Amino acid sequence: MSLEQKLINDFLSLPQEKQMEVIDFVEFLKTKNASQTEAMMDDIINENLEALKELAK
Repeated sequence: MSLEQKLINDFLSLPQEKQMEVIDFVEFLKTKNASQTEAMMDDIINENLEALKELAK
C-alpha cells in the first residue's frame, strides 16, 4: 500500500470531527512552511541588498 493510500484510508476511517482536525493540521504545516520560506527569502534579500540595488540601476 502506498503512503498516499494509507493516508486516505486512515483519514476516511476517522469521524468527521477528527478529519477536520487533520485538515487544520495540514493547513498549519503549509502555513508554517510558507513562513519559513518567506523568512529565508527575506534573509537572502537582506544579505544581498547592495548587489540587488546595483542590478536595479
